[in-house]
Amino acid sequence: MSKPSVLFVCVHNAGRSQMAAAWLTHLAGDRIEVRSAGSAPAGAVNPAAVEAMREVGIDMSAETPSILTVDAVRASDVCVTMGCGDACPVFPGKRYLDWALEDPAGRGVEAVRPIREEIRKLVEGLIAEIAPARPA
Repeated sequence: MSKPSVLFVCVHNAGRSQMAAAWLTHLAGDRIEVRSAGSAPAGAVNPAAVEAMREVGIDMSAETPSILTVDAVRASDVCVTMGCGDACPVFPGKRYLDWALEDPAGRGVEAVRPIREEIRKLVEGLIAEIAPARPA
């Protein structure tokens, strides 16, 4: 059985989608293939998002925003959008989720922490659904 793949998409690929991808990689390990992209990528990942994730032991400092491509959507089993509207191409047979999350752009780390925790809960639910832990 091949492992499932997830694509996280937000406008700038600098905050929400980067945090979601980092959480998924951290919590699921190699059980799920992880991608993130933006419909209009920023020049760099939001420093407050990087700091908020560093606080929980996850290093996103080397990540860079990337452009959303049709190939990335085509290669993913689940596409999770976060405020990018209709920018994500739709293909038959793909599963699409839309997570309504506040945009951390321009906010300090204090404001990003609750967004980080909300993303963690959503990611944990997604993992439980598509790649539950195997019994020991």
